[in-house]
Amino acid sequence: MFTRLHPSRWWLPVLGAVLGGAAFWLVRDSLGDDIYITLSYARNLAVRGEWGLVPGITANSATSPLNVLTLAALTRASLLSGAPHAVAALGAQSVLAGALLGWAWSRLVRAARMPGWVGAVGLVGAATNPYVVSSLGLEVLLIPTALAWLVVAAVERRPVLYGIVAGLAVLVRLDLIVFVLVIAVAAGAIRRRLWLSAAVGVAVTVPWFAYSWVALGSFIPDTLVIKQAQRGLFGEWTFTTGLVRHFHSDPVRVLVAVAIAALGITLTLAWFGVRFARRWDSFGVPSAFAALGCGAIGYYVAYSLLGVGPYSWYYVAPITGLTMAAVLLLGRWYALARGSADLSVRVPLAALCACAALAAAGIAIDVRPGVPWPSSRVTGNWASAAEYARIGRAVGERVGDAGVSGPGEIGTLSYFCECRIYDRFSDRGRTAQTIRERLAGAGTVERALLEFNYRWLDLDQQPRPTEFMLRYASDHAKGPDVWNVSESTRGDGHFALVRADEAR
Repeated sequence: MFTRLHPSRWWLPVLGAVLGGAAFWLVRDSLGDDIYITLSYARNLAVRGEWGLVPGITANSATSPLNVLTLAALTRASLLSGAPHAVAALGAQSVLAGALLGWAWSRLVRAARMPGWVGAVGLVGAATNPYVVSSLGLEVLLIPTALAWLVVAAVERRPVLYGIVAGLAVLVRLDLIVFVLVIAVAAGAIRRRLWLSAAVGVAVTVPWFAYSWVALGSFIPDTLVIKQAQRGLFGEWTFTTGLVRHFHSDPVRVLVAVAIAALGITLTLAWFGVRFARRWDSFGVPSAFAALGCGAIGYYVAYSLLGVGPYSWYYVAPITGLTMAAVLLLGRWYALARGSADLSVRVPLAALCACAALAAAGIAIDVRPGVPWPSSRVTGNWASAAEYARIGRAVGERVGDAGVSGPGEIGTLSYFCECRIYDRFSDRGRTAQTIRERLAGAGTVERALLEFNYRWLDLDQQPRPTEFMLRYASDHAKGPDVWNVSESTRGDGHFALVRADEAR
């Protein structure tokens, strides 16, 4: 006899899967350049068994190993159709990640004895946040999924599960270690058996990081050094002030995206303020909820100290972490108030209704440009995905196996060109130049850390030779090997393919 699964256990995972699939359908024709970097890595790994952006060249510029690995596995499965389909694999991954996020919420509402609709508010608020949807294809949907499961393991008092999820979270993004540590310290059941969680987490992560350090030449992906070398690219804007920059471009979108997160800051600080004088063990289930918000705040501070640029996907972890923390704390407050004659349900219920309205507003913002999106809303790329695809195919036919110096954005070009197009994300020789410059200006501690990280990388290697250069300039132009583009956030421009010796 089969046991009938109670609706409370499956409807949130189903909702999550639907949201993930809908988000993919919305953006599938307008994926940004950085997303195609990830898809190129996934396809190369699935088809050729290579870790790199361009065929035949090893690189280590994929920020999220787990994102690439899961996409590669799904792309490999798509070979059953006769050809690799990395974009379709992204759709499948989005559905699966959404379902896992919904499953986490179904367990959280049961553990905290909250109504199921509270889980729906948190799920929709995280999965459809405009910052998540606009960068879908990067690890943006895996981030809230990993964070939610960290909280699940904490509130269910399962240190082994916590270690597994912590290891996977670090493989999603190494910087999620901030959340891992904060939640582990706040949750008594995890803290008391921290050695067990740590051992399991190390067992999950060591195989990848050992391989990355020795075979790929660096423990940490090259993107950290590359992005830090881009100081000044956005003028005076940095990660710290980036939300203000985004607000100037689209104030309604930013306000809707961060509103629940702002409430999460208030609730997190209020919770710790009320409970600070009491023993950690007395915090109960909400300690992990507040720790999620505290981790998000710590993450924002850490990224501000790194001095990186205001890339939109960098804000996904703090925004979704605080959004989920807000809904969890309000939901627990509401659940306690319903069972107590001394507490009023009006305030938490009103706040949860406001969160639901903001989550719905986020969906409205997502579909505002049209469905599906004609172009990406926030990337600021020089060309649309369709234009880059057209140029990439043409360049591939023109250059064959020759090396091409890229114009500064090569993700989509490389995916459709399948040729050897180089910049610091694909050519370790160019990356080595950046690392040498960083070492030259580093202090004693920073230099020691960099030398340890790049212990197995040949820092003397030189950039690969190129026979062609692909250059971008504003305004339209005419001529052979010239492609005109028009992007909503950049305006008119053109790409020109020239021989390298003619460009010097």
